[in-house]
Amino acid sequence: MRIRSSSPKLQVFNTALMSAQSSKSFKEAKKDKKFWGRLVESAIGAYLVNEIRGTSIELYYWREKNLEVDFVLKKGKFLTAIEVKSSLKKEKLSGMTAFKDAFKPDRLLLVGKNGISIEEFLKTPIENWVSK
Repeated sequence: MRIRSSSPKLQVFNTALMSAQSSKSFKEAKKDKKFWGRLVESAIGAYLVNEIRGTSIELYYWREKNLEVDFVLKKGKFLTAIEVKSSLKKEKLSGMTAFKDAFKPDRLLLVGKNGISIEEFLKTPIENWVSK
């Protein structure tokens, strides 16, 4: 029996690499919902990668078949699952539900539309998301 893990998620440290290669203006990028979603998710990921440096916080991505959670922060036994949404469209958070059922995280965060604003998330010290 072979057990395969999910493909690793490529995460940039600086979203300028993505936007510089796209040749889209800010207005064009924001209009392209798919591209904008990847850019916002990557910006949150870059922030997390940079913020955990030198800490005991670990960063993961979780995927099981077609279900996923964008980011998982772990500090000791404390788990925080983070889903990033950049559109107003109400989407099911099936990945978060499956992750919650499987791992019982201490905190579930929805960042972006219909959740914590991106600005608020980025202004809040990362330690706040991985402690009670």
